[in-house]
Amino acid sequence: MPERIIVGIDVGTTKVCVLIGELDRNGKLNILGAGLCPSRGLRRGVVINMSETIESISSALHRAERISGHEIASAYVGVAGSHIESLNSKGFVAIPPSVGEIVPGDINRAIEAARAIEVPSSREVIHVIPRGYIVDGQDGVKNPIGMSGYRLEVECHIVTGAVASIQNLIKCVQKSQVEIDDLVLEPLASSESVLTPTEKDLGVILLDIGGGTTDVAIFVEGAIWHTVVLPLGGNLITNDIAYGLRIPFSAAEELKVTHGHADPSQIPAGQMIDLEPFVPEYKEVVNQRALAEIIEARVEELFEKVQEEIQQSGYDGLLPSGIVLTGGTAELPGIVEKARSIFNLSVRIGTPQGVYGVIDTINKPAFATGAGLLLWGLRQSEAMALDEAHSQEVPVVYHRFKQWIQRLLP
Repeated sequence: MPERIIVGIDVGTTKVCVLIGELDRNGKLNILGAGLCPSRGLRRGVVINMSETIESISSALHRAERISGHEIASAYVGVAGSHIESLNSKGFVAIPPSVGEIVPGDINRAIEAARAIEVPSSREVIHVIPRGYIVDGQDGVKNPIGMSGYRLEVECHIVTGAVASIQNLIKCVQKSQVEIDDLVLEPLASSESVLTPTEKDLGVILLDIGGGTTDVAIFVEGAIWHTVVLPLGGNLITNDIAYGLRIPFSAAEELKVTHGHADPSQIPAGQMIDLEPFVPEYKEVVNQRALAEIIEARVEELFEKVQEEIQQSGYDGLLPSGIVLTGGTAELPGIVEKARSIFNLSVRIGTPQGVYGVIDTINKPAFATGAGLLLWGLRQSEAMALDEAHSQEVPVVYHRFKQWIQRLLP
């Protein structure tokens, strides 16, 4: 397998992360470089200032290029924001009796039939993801290629976003001198790097808690069944700390990262924090348990919103693999225990898997989306290669089948 470069760009509310991966000769992804830059110009995952967003993306790109020694021409780009919506749809097609065997073209026709839904002009389809297939009434089919049948039905998960928000993101990336290989919904990207196939098969919830939004993705029977982006994230916790302690936002963020905890009961009574290192002009101290109480209130609010979303989705009680927390806010001490108490499910932290290289740099929940974008790109390229192989094989197989039939006929 020839070596080649795959790039992922995670444009988040608080940071822009660029990862450059090289597909080695063994088919594994080696992270050659990472570019991380504070994000400006976005609010809750949506571009509100193009010039600032372009500057943030460009800075992260240049850092990744300098570390890796590779110039970036194109990339897989994550998309999120509260404008994201999803729905499920079905499509079916008839298989020509003269062939009687399902080929990749039939799958494409079925997916296009499922995609034929009414979408407002203000919205755009981002993904049409097959969840499973039904062949002649037999459900539970994962890959129908080569199967005999006369009717193929596909269940698809369709993700849409606001046209204006998507186009603004595309413009910002392109004005940073990078072409887009594909736009990828961020929770789907994160799932590539932090979820196991077993978790997806049994049923699992992915919570990607970023600075401005929380991405919720529910997987059942190995496929995505429900997605939503909530306009709540780590920045709301920071805002409450800044307001409650009357300190600048930047100082509140640093205080949260350094001394934050989601469970006040785990903080010894009377334990104090000196604010001077965070706000030099402040000669004051703050009770760490009081800080934890501020954080706990926001974390509980966030998880209660997620719980409502799970119940409305109809999959409550069908998720034995529990919850996987990822994103920067997942690193907050005590958040796992708080999630377990609210959801009454098993909970673990998801860190990027399936890549190697600068692991010490990216082996954190905050880099789940960036690593997932690389793995998504790898999977897409493999799928395209398989499609090309099938398209070349089918005429040969059909020709041989035709000759065999002709020999049987008188």
